[in-house]
Parts: sequence; C-alpha cells; structure tokens
Amino acid sequence: MWQGIKNIYHYFVAMAAASWYGFPSNKLIVIGVTGTDGKTTTVHMIYQMLKAAHKKVSMVSTIAAVVGGKTHETGLHVTTPDPFLLQKFLKQAVDHGDTYFVLEVSSHSLDQNRVAFTHFTVGVLTNLSHEHLDYHKTFANYANAKFKLLRAAQEVVVIPFDGIPKEVLPYADFNNTTKEIITFGLSKGKEIQRNWQFHLAVPGDYNILNALAAAGVGNVLGLQKKTILQGLEKFTGIPGRFEEIKTGKNFRVIIDFAHKPNALEQVLKSARKYVQEKGRVIVMYGCASERDILKRPMMGAISGRLAEITVLTDEDPRWEDSIKILSEIAKGCRDAGAVEVEHHKYRRALKTKKHVFFKIPNRQKAIEFIIKELAQEGDIILLCGKGHEKSISYRGIEEPWSEHAAVRQALEASS
Repeated sequence: MWQGIKNIYHYFVAMAAASWYGFPSNKLIVIGVTGTDGKTTTVHMIYQMLKAAHKKVSMVSTIAAVVGGKTHETGLHVTTPDPFLLQKFLKQAVDHGDTYFVLEVSSHSLDQNRVAFTHFTVGVLTNLSHEHLDYHKTFANYANAKFKLLRAAQEVVVIPFDGIPKEVLPYADFNNTTKEIITFGLSKGKEIQRNWQFHLAVPGDYNILNALAAAGVGNVLGLQKKTILQGLEKFTGIPGRFEEIKTGKNFRVIIDFAHKPNALEQVLKSARKYVQEKGRVIVMYGCASERDILKRPMMGAISGRLAEITVLTDEDPRWEDSIKILSEIAKGCRDAGAVEVEHHKYRRALKTKKHVFFKIPNRQKAIEFIIKELAQEGDIILLCGKGHEKSISYRGIEEPWSEHAAVRQALEASS
C-alpha cells in the first residue's frame, strides 16, 4: 500500500518534470531498453550503431550519460535518473539538435512511474529472469513492470524469441498497443545470427543476443545493414563488462558486473572458452544486502557447478551481517557439490579435483588472496558484482571502491 502511494507521488513528479521542460521526449525518437541482463551493453551498442550511421544521438545508461555532446558519470548504484534529471537530459538533447535518445530503463523506474510522460518510440526487452523479488515480491509483478515499457512503446517492440518465461507470458499483452514486434534469437526469431554473422569484439553468446536486439532496432530505424554491422562489430565493450585487466602474469583477470543468477551463469560459460590447458576458472562475487535474498543460493549453485574455485566476498552488505550473506550463498555451493576450504588451508584447494569455495568478506583481501595465493598458469579469474561501480556500502556509508584499483594493488603486493 505504501509503495502504491509513493508511485502515485512519483507519477505527479514525472508530470511536473516533463511539463517544466516542455515534454522534450515528444521531439525525439526515444529508444528504451529494459531486461534482467544486458541492458547497459545493449544501450551502448545501439548508441554506437547510431553514431556509425552519423545520427545525432544521446544516451543514458547505468555507467554513463552522453547528452548533448557532453559526458556525465553515473557510476554509483544508479540505473534510471530521477524524473527531473531525466527530463533535463532529454531537453538538453533536443537543444543540441539530437534526433535519437537511448535510455536504460529499470523495473523500479517503470513500477514507480519515474519514466511516465516520456514518449518511447521503441521498447527493447533484452531478456527476463529471476531478480529484484525483494521489491516486486513475485516474478509476475517484476515481469509486469518490465512489460510497461513495451506497452508504452508507440511504434515498435524488440523482444527475445524464447526469452519470456511461460509463467509470465500471459502478462505480456502488448500486441494491441504497438505497430510492429521484432523478435531476436541465436537461431529463432526475425533477427538471428545466421542472417547477420556477427564477428564481435566482445565475447559470449549473450553479447551476440545483445547485438541482435540492437540490429533489430537499427532495422526498424531504417539503417543500412552494412552500417549496422560496422557499428556493432567495432563495439569494444564498456567498463566492468567482461573487461580484461592487463596483468603481465601467466593468468588472466576479468572484471564483470554480473550480480544476478543468469548473468553469472553466462559469464562463467564464456570464461570457460578462454581457459588454457590445465587452467581453471576462479570466480569471486557476493550478493548485496537489501536486495533479492532468494538468489543467493541460486548463485552459489551456479558457481559451485561451473567454476573450479569460488571465493565469496562482500558486495554492498549495507546493514546486514557479511558472514550471514556469504553463508546463504555457500548453501548453494554445497548443494552443487563444492567443498568449503578455510582460506589459510588454501593449498588443499590446489590439490583437490573437487570444486571448492572460500569465504573472505573483505573484498580487497579476497582479491589479493586470489592473485597472490590461488592463481596459476592458464587460469581465468572472474571478479564479479561490482564492475564499474565507484563505491561499496557498509552500514549506511558509501565507501570509495574501485575494482580496477583493487586489482592493481593486489598485483603490486604479489610482485
């Protein structure tokens, strides 16, 4: 009930913001991108594709805003701006003479009406899986929030061919409010890999799917196929998304924002393809407090199954006890057959053929432990959960954090 009242409040705030800035989205082709995973990458792909076509375009994503030719950082825990900042960005894009605006849209912003009175021309759903049930309570509610963008899209929706689970498919009733529905998939749908033959600079089938979604947008906007291919194949990725850190060592370190079950599974499967002979996948991650606690054992089971070594560590524990969070993840690791090893007995982990996991709450110490003690020739080290973010939350305080700086410090300490 209380959230419903707040949503009404946000609706009127959004109305006031749009009125104040003269409803700027009506003068733009706004492309909204939502989904459980891949939103940020897809936004940047669409932006780069439009730039390759020499279109005047602005964008706002989780990690950056490029509006009216100026770049703004958005690197804390933000996805979609508040209504007044969003409408200000839209107005700046109009004043700059931009035609297109690409916007990453979260389920929270949709449910809370923070993007109300934003005129979406195209709506994109990258995928849909378990997330944010701490807020939405049920998967159906979460799906319904995502579908609000697709219903709001005035002309086109771009959706995965097989990406909407059957249990929420009945809620996806947006056929009557759109002119065209574009589906995409690796082998099924209107936009498929066989027709495009993408050779991307970024790894993983999940990025091919992101590119196919972007290509669907490019097609409906009338871009030439050659331009779409060039724009997407020149895309080199974004900070904190399967980003390799040069180490000068005989192992590889990858930073990735994966903090949801499906994202963790996809990034682990992609990493497996890069492991050298006798190498291992070592993954580090945690789960944030005040978020969906049901995903904790799910993520533990995924890494317990797909990684040789899992290191559980802090990821915004906020007011919750770190050990409690890690123990809930660890249950999933055990269920998948992984064995817990105390970090001071790590040499056991280097000898056993079983999948093992450690619990090291301090994130800096966890990274140093991996690089100094665990890493061997041919290994792939995945540091997941923080990605581009610039802070880590402890007991109400946003402490400065950089995964990149933490890796550099660990490498220096191991030299």
